[in-house]
Amino acid sequence: MNMQNAPDIRELSYAEAIREAMDIALGSDERVVLMGEDIGVYGGAFQVTGDLIDKYGPDRVMDTPISELGGAGVAVGAAMTGLRPIFEFQFSDFATLAMEQIVNQAAKIRFMLGGAVSVPLVMRFPAGSGTGAAAQHSQSIEAWLGHVPGLKVIQPSTPEDAKGMLLAALEDPDPVMIFEHKILYKMRGPVPEGHYTIPIGKAAVRREGKDLTIVATSLMVHKALAAADDLAQNGIDAEVIDLRTIRPMDRDTVLASVRKTGRLICVYEGVKTLGVGAEISAMVAESDAFDYLDAPIFRLGGAESPIPYNPELEKAVVPQVPDILNAATELAQGRL
Repeated sequence: MNMQNAPDIRELSYAEAIREAMDIALGSDERVVLMGEDIGVYGGAFQVTGDLIDKYGPDRVMDTPISELGGAGVAVGAAMTGLRPIFEFQFSDFATLAMEQIVNQAAKIRFMLGGAVSVPLVMRFPAGSGTGAAAQHSQSIEAWLGHVPGLKVIQPSTPEDAKGMLLAALEDPDPVMIFEHKILYKMRGPVPEGHYTIPIGKAAVRREGKDLTIVATSLMVHKALAAADDLAQNGIDAEVIDLRTIRPMDRDTVLASVRKTGRLICVYEGVKTLGVGAEISAMVAESDAFDYLDAPIFRLGGAESPIPYNPELEKAVVPQVPDILNAATELAQGRL
């Protein structure tokens, strides 16, 4: 972590850490602007932007019309002309309305113009299930965007990472898509004061172990850590890797862990088929780490279903701590 003027650590919520990063960026760089539906006076659908409009005014914290396609297009154009926009979707699901601007414009303009123009754009996506928001407001679509060359896709899992990776994204010349799990917004943790960055493309080993590797993303990191604590009571030592970045993926950290433990579980909330875990599995299978495996790779992803509204059904279609615990136990004991 590259930390500047950050001597003190205190606790902030995930949402507060994001707001502080945006406050720092707005205060230090006049090119930075916030854009999105209801981010101004209302403070954002999840109150992440808060009262920043009072501090910086409506020319820097701009409410956009109810048109994701239009708002995203304005953000892309603003980035091309020298601004550093941070565009917030109310829900990640609504980005489906703006795929033209994200996939066909933001991701490709630098390539198609031979590097003459870059698109230094940050887009924020409140994502994931667990809030009872039903099928059209609870999806995990990070793998969609991770498939697109030209985009960088990150999933911070802690308040410290949420702040540091947003500040890093603002320094990047290419469009960076930040998926923020809605359940994490109230989670608290230590966050350094001042400006610091956490590199995009670098995973974090959250727990070291020797018996198996669990690679997890976003909220699933915390569920994996809880499962690892239970596994330890049964004599199974799990290593937990927080992937943090979907594209570009940290190949070295994942492969080094697999070579050490010989077993791998991929845990992610998005639908299992063609998800993040499929890419991790292929990455291992195409490397020398495959020769170190003592068991098949196990993917633990979301069910082949839209997210239900019923709270018990909602829990059932995405991995939970008992699911990780059971899969890891069977894998470690050679039953998978």
